[in-house]
Amino acid sequence: MPGLLRGIARTTVVAGTATAVSNRVSRRQAGRWAAQDQRQAAYASGDDTSDRLAQLQQLGALKAQGVLTEAEFEQQKARILST
Repeated sequence: MPGLLRGIARTTVVAGTATAVSNRVSRRQAGRWAAQDQRQAAYASGDDTSDRLAQLQQLGALKAQGVLTEAEFEQQKARILST
């Protein structure tokens, strides 16, 4: 009987340890994925900002060349900034 209890106790400890390790690995991996998602979101928003900046520069050049009136420039600028 003592051997049986020792075997059951050992199995319980091993199973508990395995569960704890598995949960820790899962949490750590989820944290890494979340951080990666945040980096990708920041990178994507950086692209959006640079696109807007390029559009505004082109718009300013068109206004400086006299292609756009002040009202057209303001309208297009508002459109770019609202997206």
